[in-house]
Amino acid sequence: MSSSPLKTDVLIAGAGPAGLMLAIELRLAGIDVTIVERHPERPGYCRGFNLNARSLDLLARRGLADALIAEGHRVPNAAVGGIDTMLLLAGTATDHPFTLGIPQSRVEEYLEEHAVELGTEILRGHELRVFTQDGTGVTATVHTGQGEREIRAKFLAGCDGSRSVVRKQAGIAFPGTAATTYALLGDVEVDLDELPLGVTHGPDGGSVFVIPRPGYVRIVTRDGNPPEDKDTPVTLEILQAQVDAAIGRHVELRAPRWMTRFGDAARLASRYREGRVLLAGDAAHIHPPSGAIGVNVALDDAVNLGWKLAATVRGTAPAHLLDTYHTERHAAGERILANTRAQMLLGELSEADDPVKNLLSRIARHPAGNRAFTEVIVGLDARYETVVSGDHPWLGRLAPDVPLTTSSGETRLTALLHPARPVLLDLTPDNAFAPYTSTVDTITAACPSQPDLRAALLRPDGHTAWLSTTPGTDPTLPLALATWAPA
Repeated sequence: MSSSPLKTDVLIAGAGPAGLMLAIELRLAGIDVTIVERHPERPGYCRGFNLNARSLDLLARRGLADALIAEGHRVPNAAVGGIDTMLLLAGTATDHPFTLGIPQSRVEEYLEEHAVELGTEILRGHELRVFTQDGTGVTATVHTGQGEREIRAKFLAGCDGSRSVVRKQAGIAFPGTAATTYALLGDVEVDLDELPLGVTHGPDGGSVFVIPRPGYVRIVTRDGNPPEDKDTPVTLEILQAQVDAAIGRHVELRAPRWMTRFGDAARLASRYREGRVLLAGDAAHIHPPSGAIGVNVALDDAVNLGWKLAATVRGTAPAHLLDTYHTERHAAGERILANTRAQMLLGELSEADDPVKNLLSRIARHPAGNRAFTEVIVGLDARYETVVSGDHPWLGRLAPDVPLTTSSGETRLTALLHPARPVLLDLTPDNAFAPYTSTVDTITAACPSQPDLRAALLRPDGHTAWLSTTPGTDPTLPLALATWAPA
């Protein structure tokens, strides 16, 4: 082990979506970041294939959405399991009313390129095995394959997946429900005349779901005979046997690329922070795959955490700010587990339970019901607590990407948030909020689409922390600035 440890502001364990997005957020704030990733290179397979509307809205607030959208395929509905009514994104509270079909592997590649451009150091083939924390930081021991290396950081972020070493060593409990059913997933080749795209049902109630992929298909079917050790590798023979059993006949599967087993376990970390250790992504929560929400929740965690952690490292954050990461995202995790478990249960209902499905389908077919259902499933209803009360549609929620006119010309609200700094948007004709320009980035603009809005305080993640619709000085603004706009 080297006698002089590597020093960094924030050490991130895991170079998946959560870790990479968190690194981007921290580097935008000028924080030194080092990522350690146990795999020497990115996996050759792809776990997921979509970014949902909420993720695209968040990425747009960093100027990162358009390039991915140009590569992907737009689907105007949201992924949902258990009901037969399509959930449409048109008219929902998003700037991106579609799901973007794009491989997770490409999203990770893109985020890594951006993180490195911003100055993130990524150490691949480095596995975090043990750490200790004290009042000023964390000391981690990392195995490199050629020995051990010590890294000293002010904070450690565990973005190291569902079996998180960081979570376990921090002593953070991971309560929830164990898996009761398992499914097999395989990226293979198959004759589509024998096993077409979509769902094929067998005579005994089994089914196989076939999803198109470039040059191959993804097959998902229930694992009717899971081994005692659920981590036992899935072979082509195992997948073949379960597919044959599900549809009651033999269809040859060929050229396997990736095969795995997954269950319907649902677990949520008891806390997202333990001293100088924080969790994000799968390290903080696991849930059934219904709704294809996994990578999207990881990005949401990272964008919520990044600016709060950066301000804490700089020493400009109020004492409570970092704790709001747990408050806001743990509650979001509870909702996500409830949503995904409900979808799984709906998919397992028997014919005797058809009235339940029929009722939900009828609600989803109503325009207002469809919108509400969609926003809940995708997380577009996310609303964080504020220091003021009210029913304005912006308050606590992600401010929409409205057009603005400033002294410099035409712009859009999302462009103001690209630097990941808080913004006080002054929409008054007399620059009534000019006195606050020394404490926060204050943008004076006109916003024709919001004639009743006088001002809004936007957090770095784009959520509206405060707003004013009435003339005069609002005494709650200084409190909002002190709470949500660290220098």
